[in-house]
Amino acid sequence: MPIATFPLGPLDTNCYVIHRDGQAVVVDPGGDPAAILQFLQDNHLALSAILLTHLHFDHLYGVSALHNATQAPVLAPVGDEQLLHTEAGGGGIWGFPKVPSFAYAPLEDGEHRFGALQCTVMRTPGHTPGSLSFYFPEEQAVFTGDLLFYRSVGRTDFPGGDHAALLNSIRDSIFTLPGATKVYPGHGSCTSVEDEQHNNPYCGAFAR
Repeated sequence: MPIATFPLGPLDTNCYVIHRDGQAVVVDPGGDPAAILQFLQDNHLALSAILLTHLHFDHLYGVSALHNATQAPVLAPVGDEQLLHTEAGGGGIWGFPKVPSFAYAPLEDGEHRFGALQCTVMRTPGHTPGSLSFYFPEEQAVFTGDLLFYRSVGRTDFPGGDHAALLNSIRDSIFTLPGATKVYPGHGSCTSVEDEQHNNPYCGAFAR
Protein backbone atom coordinates (compact mmCIF):
# COMPACT_ATOMS: atom_id res chain seq x y z
CA MET A 1 0.00 0.00 0.00
CA PRO A 2 1.33 3.47 -0.86
CA ILE A 3 -0.35 4.92 2.26
CA ALA A 4 0.50 3.84 5.80
CA THR A 5 -1.37 5.04 8.90
CA PHE A 6 0.12 5.56 12.36
CA PRO A 7 -2.19 6.71 15.20
CA LEU A 8 0.16 8.76 17.38
CA GLY A 9 0.14 10.88 20.50
CA PRO A 10 -2.33 11.37 23.35
CA LEU A 11 -5.37 11.73 21.07
CA ASP A 12 -4.47 8.97 18.58
CA THR A 13 -3.98 11.48 15.80
CA ASN A 14 -3.63 9.79 12.44
CA CYS A 15 -0.20 10.33 10.95
CA TYR A 16 0.12 9.24 7.33
CA VAL A 17 3.05 8.23 5.17
CA ILE A 18 2.35 8.51 1.44
CA HIS A 19 5.05 7.09 -0.80
CA ARG A 20 5.91 6.45 -4.42
CA ASP A 21 9.12 5.45 -6.20
CA GLY A 22 11.24 5.48 -3.06
CA GLN A 23 10.12 8.92 -1.89
CA ALA A 24 7.62 9.82 0.80
CA VAL A 25 5.77 12.61 2.55
CA VAL A 26 4.45 12.52 6.10
CA VAL A 27 1.21 14.24 7.08
CA ASP A 28 0.61 15.38 10.69
CA PRO A 29 3.14 13.56 12.91
CA GLY A 30 1.25 13.96 16.19
CA GLY A 31 3.50 11.90 18.47
CA ASP A 32 6.77 10.01 18.84
CA PRO A 33 7.91 9.38 15.24
CA ALA A 34 9.91 6.21 16.02
CA ALA A 35 7.47 3.98 14.11
CA ILE A 36 7.52 6.35 11.14
CA LEU A 37 11.30 6.39 11.03
CA GLN A 38 11.38 2.59 11.19
CA PHE A 39 8.85 2.39 8.35
CA LEU A 40 10.91 4.75 6.21
CA GLN A 41 14.04 2.71 6.89
CA ASP A 42 12.39 -0.67 6.31
CA ASN A 43 10.95 0.47 2.98
CA HIS A 44 14.05 2.39 1.85
CA LEU A 45 12.13 5.66 1.60
CA ALA A 46 13.56 9.18 1.50
CA LEU A 47 11.34 11.74 3.21
CA SER A 48 10.66 14.72 0.93
CA ALA A 49 8.43 16.81 3.22
CA ILE A 50 6.49 16.96 6.47
CA LEU A 51 3.05 18.40 5.72
CA LEU A 52 0.78 19.88 8.39
CA THR A 53 -2.95 20.21 7.81
CA HIS A 54 -3.27 22.73 10.65
CA LEU A 55 -1.45 23.90 13.75
CA HIS A 56 -3.26 22.22 16.65
CA PHE A 57 -1.14 20.61 19.36
CA ASP A 58 -2.22 17.01 18.79
CA HIS A 59 -1.01 17.11 15.18
CA LEU A 60 2.39 18.56 16.09
CA TYR A 61 4.06 16.61 18.90
CA GLY A 62 6.33 14.63 16.57
CA VAL A 63 7.23 17.38 14.11
CA SER A 64 10.46 18.55 15.74
CA ALA A 65 11.83 15.04 16.29
CA LEU A 66 10.94 13.87 12.78
CA HIS A 67 12.53 16.93 11.22
CA ASN A 68 15.68 16.55 13.32
CA ALA A 69 15.99 12.89 12.31
CA THR A 70 15.42 13.40 8.58
CA GLN A 71 16.05 17.09 7.84
CA ALA A 72 12.89 17.04 5.71
CA PRO A 73 11.30 20.50 5.37
CA VAL A 74 8.23 21.23 7.49
CA LEU A 75 5.43 22.93 5.53
CA ALA A 76 2.46 24.44 7.37
CA PRO A 77 -0.65 26.50 6.58
CA VAL A 78 -0.61 30.23 6.07
CA GLY A 79 -3.11 31.69 8.53
CA ASP A 80 -2.56 29.36 11.50
CA GLU A 81 0.58 31.02 12.84
CA GLN A 82 -1.21 32.67 15.75
CA LEU A 83 -2.45 29.31 17.01
CA LEU A 84 1.05 28.35 18.14
CA HIS A 85 0.77 31.12 20.75
CA THR A 86 -2.36 29.54 22.24
CA GLU A 87 -2.79 26.38 24.31
CA ALA A 88 -4.77 24.84 21.45
CA GLY A 89 -1.73 25.10 19.20
CA GLY A 90 1.33 25.24 21.40
CA GLY A 91 0.05 22.74 23.94
CA GLY A 92 -0.89 23.02 27.60
CA ILE A 93 -4.64 22.76 27.05
CA TRP A 94 -6.39 20.16 29.25
CA GLY A 95 -3.08 19.43 30.97
CA PHE A 96 -1.36 18.08 27.86
CA PRO A 97 2.36 18.88 27.47
CA LYS A 98 3.77 21.73 25.43
CA VAL A 99 4.65 21.10 21.79
CA PRO A 100 8.42 21.03 21.11
CA SER A 101 9.21 24.08 18.99
CA PHE A 102 9.99 23.67 15.31
CA ALA A 103 10.69 25.85 12.30
CA TYR A 104 8.51 25.66 9.22
CA ALA A 105 7.91 27.27 5.84
CA PRO A 106 4.47 28.54 4.81
CA LEU A 107 2.60 26.33 2.34
CA GLU A 108 0.34 28.04 -0.16
CA ASP A 109 -2.58 26.32 -1.83
CA GLY A 110 -2.24 25.12 -5.41
CA GLU A 111 -0.27 22.48 -7.29
CA HIS A 112 2.90 21.12 -5.68
CA ARG A 113 5.29 18.26 -6.22
CA PHE A 114 6.96 16.60 -3.25
CA GLY A 115 9.58 14.26 -4.61
CA ALA A 116 7.72 11.74 -6.77
CA LEU A 117 4.29 12.75 -5.43
CA GLN A 118 1.96 15.19 -7.16
CA CYS A 119 -0.27 17.03 -4.68
CA THR A 120 -3.03 19.61 -4.87
CA VAL A 121 -2.95 21.69 -1.70
CA MET A 122 -6.44 23.00 -0.95
CA ARG A 123 -7.26 25.78 1.47
CA THR A 124 -10.12 24.41 3.59
CA PRO A 125 -10.72 26.78 6.54
CA GLY A 126 -13.26 26.17 9.27
CA HIS A 127 -11.65 23.97 11.89
CA THR A 128 -8.85 26.53 11.90
CA PRO A 129 -8.43 29.71 9.82
CA GLY A 130 -5.62 28.27 7.69
CA SER A 131 -6.58 24.59 7.57
CA LEU A 132 -5.36 22.73 4.48
CA SER A 133 -6.34 19.48 2.80
CA PHE A 134 -3.93 17.52 0.62
CA TYR A 135 -5.24 15.78 -2.49
CA PHE A 136 -2.98 13.22 -4.18
CA PRO A 137 -4.71 12.42 -7.51
CA GLU A 138 -2.50 9.46 -8.43
CA GLU A 139 -3.27 7.85 -5.06
CA GLN A 140 -6.96 8.89 -5.29
CA ALA A 141 -6.67 10.12 -1.71
CA VAL A 142 -7.32 13.32 0.21
CA PHE A 143 -6.03 14.08 3.70
CA THR A 144 -8.45 16.35 5.52
CA GLY A 145 -6.96 16.83 8.98
CA ASP A 146 -9.82 17.73 11.32
CA LEU A 147 -12.10 19.12 8.60
CA LEU A 148 -14.06 15.99 7.72
CA PHE A 149 -14.30 12.64 9.52
CA TYR A 150 -16.16 9.40 8.93
CA ARG A 151 -19.81 10.46 9.33
CA SER A 152 -18.80 13.61 11.20
CA VAL A 153 -17.03 16.96 10.87
CA GLY A 154 -14.44 18.87 12.86
CA ARG A 155 -15.22 20.98 15.89
CA THR A 156 -15.22 24.75 15.51
CA ASP A 157 -15.22 25.96 19.11
CA PHE A 158 -11.45 26.52 19.29
CA PRO A 159 -9.99 29.98 18.53
CA GLY A 160 -10.49 30.80 14.86
CA GLY A 161 -13.07 28.07 14.26
CA ASP A 162 -15.98 28.82 11.93
CA HIS A 163 -18.72 26.23 11.37
CA ALA A 164 -20.16 27.88 8.26
CA ALA A 165 -16.70 28.12 6.71
CA LEU A 166 -16.04 24.46 7.54
CA LEU A 167 -19.19 23.31 5.75
CA ASN A 168 -18.36 25.53 2.77
CA SER A 169 -14.88 24.00 2.60
CA ILE A 170 -16.32 20.50 2.54
CA ARG A 171 -18.85 21.42 -0.14
CA ASP A 172 -16.57 23.50 -2.36
CA SER A 173 -13.31 21.53 -2.06
CA ILE A 174 -13.73 17.98 -0.78
CA PHE A 175 -17.10 17.20 -2.38
CA THR A 176 -15.92 18.38 -5.79
CA LEU A 177 -13.38 15.54 -5.88
CA PRO A 178 -14.23 12.22 -7.59
CA GLY A 179 -16.63 10.17 -5.48
CA ALA A 180 -14.23 7.25 -5.21
CA THR A 181 -11.57 9.43 -3.58
CA LYS A 182 -10.54 8.00 -0.21
CA VAL A 183 -10.77 10.47 2.67
CA TYR A 184 -8.05 10.10 5.31
CA PRO A 185 -9.03 12.16 8.39
CA GLY A 186 -7.02 13.33 11.36
CA HIS A 187 -8.78 10.88 13.69
CA GLY A 188 -10.71 7.65 13.21
CA SER A 189 -11.40 5.53 10.16
CA CYS A 190 -10.92 6.45 6.53
CA THR A 191 -13.98 6.94 4.35
CA SER A 192 -14.74 8.18 0.83
CA VAL A 193 -16.10 11.32 -0.75
CA GLU A 194 -19.16 9.48 -2.07
CA ASP A 195 -19.90 7.86 1.28
CA GLU A 196 -19.78 11.19 3.12
CA GLN A 197 -21.89 12.91 0.47
CA HIS A 198 -24.69 10.45 1.08
CA ASN A 199 -24.30 9.44 4.72
CA ASN A 200 -22.70 12.26 6.69
CA PRO A 201 -25.53 13.83 8.75
CA TYR A 202 -23.78 17.21 8.77
CA CYS A 203 -23.33 17.31 4.99
CA GLY A 204 -26.38 15.57 3.55
CA ALA A 205 -27.61 18.72 1.85
CA PHE A 206 -24.41 18.81 -0.21
CA ALA A 207 -24.86 15.37 -1.82
CA ARG A 208 -24.66 15.45 -5.59
